[in-house]
Amino acid sequence: MQIYVIEGNHNLRSLLTWHLQQAGYQVQQSSTLAQAYQCCTQQLPTLAIVDSDLPDGEGIEFCQWLYPQGNSLMLMLSARIREIDLVSALHAGVDDYLKKPFGMPEFLARVAALLRRSRSMTTIPTDMTCGELRIDLVRRCIYLRNRSIDLSPQEFSLIYVLAQANGRPVHRSELLKRAWDINVDNSRTVDSHVLSLRKKLGHPDPIETVRKVGYRLNY
Repeated sequence: MQIYVIEGNHNLRSLLTWHLQQAGYQVQQSSTLAQAYQCCTQQLPTLAIVDSDLPDGEGIEFCQWLYPQGNSLMLMLSARIREIDLVSALHAGVDDYLKKPFGMPEFLARVAALLRRSRSMTTIPTDMTCGELRIDLVRRCIYLRNRSIDLSPQEFSLIYVLAQANGRPVHRSELLKRAWDINVDNSRTVDSHVLSLRKKLGHPDPIETVRKVGYRLNY
């Protein structure tokens, strides 16, 4: 089981990592959102332990991104004590919320409880359905109204990321980050692939352009 500790405070990050390693866990560290995104693009963790306030942004942003990626569990660490902060974290997909300061026995107990939950999870789904669109995650192909649609690997990755958003508009920069396995910073790349997808999917057009944002899947 792989645990990622994403914590901006160097001393606390080192302390948490040391105790987790002493407990027998494999641990990887990140101090910023940028590092966390890079690590999780390479391999998703079993459990992400996320600081709510990081040097380059808020931990909840990372949780909102990580939640639809797979079955990673999330424990948020925060000095924020307002109920609205806890509620917002839970809505973002966080599984547990631990307020700072906290004792190490409680921290390790919460980690163990979350990892027990991961062992009881159901198997990873082999497909997903969005209205009349079915995405086969094993064969990496799609079916529209039971008709097979031939897509390139890049087109498949793009429509899969759009489908994961459950109707939420996805910004072009987010699509570039999640659907491309190489660094691309030209938003026109997204537009050209969406145009190709639209031609293959036909009418009615399932991909809606959201002005000044990106795209949304309407199925």
